[in-house]
Amino acid sequence: MERDERPPSGGGGGGGSAGFLEPPAALPPPPRNGFCQDELPELDPGTISVPDDRAEQRTCLICGDRATGLHYGIISCEGCKGFFKRSICNKRVYRCSRDKNCVMSRKQRNRCQYCRLLKCLQMGMNRKAIREDGMPGGRNKSIGPVQISEEEIERIMSGQEFEEETNHWSNHGDSDHSSPGNRASESNQPSPGSTLSSSRSVELNGFMAFREQYMGMSVPPHYQYIPHLFSYSAHSPLLPPQARSLDPQSYSLIHQLVSAEDLEPLGTPMLIEDGYAVTQAELFALLCRLADELLFRQIAWIKKLPFFCELSIKDYTCLLSSTWQELILLSSLTVYSKQIFGELADVTAKYSPSDEELHRFSDEGMEVIERLIYLYHKFHQLKVSNEEYACMKAINFLNQDIRGLTSASQLEQLNKRYWYICQDFTEYKYTHQPNRFPDLMMCLPEIRYIAGKMVNVPLEQLPLLFKVVLHSCKTSVGKE
Repeated sequence: MERDERPPSGGGGGGGSAGFLEPPAALPPPPRNGFCQDELPELDPGTISVPDDRAEQRTCLICGDRATGLHYGIISCEGCKGFFKRSICNKRVYRCSRDKNCVMSRKQRNRCQYCRLLKCLQMGMNRKAIREDGMPGGRNKSIGPVQISEEEIERIMSGQEFEEETNHWSNHGDSDHSSPGNRASESNQPSPGSTLSSSRSVELNGFMAFREQYMGMSVPPHYQYIPHLFSYSAHSPLLPPQARSLDPQSYSLIHQLVSAEDLEPLGTPMLIEDGYAVTQAELFALLCRLADELLFRQIAWIKKLPFFCELSIKDYTCLLSSTWQELILLSSLTVYSKQIFGELADVTAKYSPSDEELHRFSDEGMEVIERLIYLYHKFHQLKVSNEEYACMKAINFLNQDIRGLTSASQLEQLNKRYWYICQDFTEYKYTHQPNRFPDLMMCLPEIRYIAGKMVNVPLEQLPLLFKVVLHSCKTSVGKE
């Protein structure tokens, strides 16, 4: 649903294809070519007051001590950096005398080496960033935090991973240029619905850059009570959540964002007659009409944004041209997911690809399928609220790194505003889910990556791609 092109032949882009049932009252048709808007009508929603920016303290994600920088992919202190490096380089295998859930703090971090290394891996410390010769300095500065499966973590903690790597080197000699302790195992290959592996999760490095923007700034009084976002761990003991209230300014801004959204069901006809066989061209035409409507809604959304008057029309056009695919993907996976993975899935089920289509399906398409399925399960697990969706959408849209912008610094301030508001809301609404906000933000770099990859998928392969994704997601959810 991320294309503005029409089928090369026999596409039937208009409504009323045989087999599709038109609704009694259709919505106003979207512009035929709304993907490249030269001008957006001006609107005057008024100026709103903005809370000052706040910052996150630099604390080690492992033990909470003062962090000295980004080490092996995450913010950490010198002590935990050195411990992780020694453990991996020397292939250490530790044992925990308790229940493998020891408290990690500056004073207690040396009491259990097993739990300390375990937390290093769980928080995303990257073995691949350690230099081959064990000397100071990262081996690859571009590699950031990784998320690896529980199975791979267990293999590392038990020493099995090190044994296999030793065998690999003894069998292959110098033919493999990867270093001991850094070779990607077979378990690194991601599977649908599983956690992204270290071999693919490098693309989530955008989250590191994302949060780095918000360090080193003063903290306004009404934000000082918000806990430090990145010191949480799913396996760390937490203090009982304390009752708190949502800042009135945050509530007001979130309400304005949600009010700008069109949350009504999609009007594109997706009902189909029983027994009707959908062709590739018909399904492609339906996907194009859905993309038209979704994009039309994004254009209308921009005009209703509370900060609409704070940026130029040129910047809005530039932002929309660069992010419309991501906005459509985010909305399809959240607020419109019931229709997309319900009605649209029923339509794609009536489409039977030929053997030639199956044979020619590209590797890029397979990767997109894999990542879309993972992302769907992530959003299904989180059950993103309308407020969170509105904030995520604004954060993704306000991307100051896009080329051609005239007010990048102003965009950065707006981006920070809604980053903090979203964190404030999630910590207020979901007090027992301390990792919820980082989980939500981790989805944004993945959405950007998938949207970029879909550009490389041949147009004629999109019907099959959507059929596989929708069928897989609908089937797996039905079994729950």
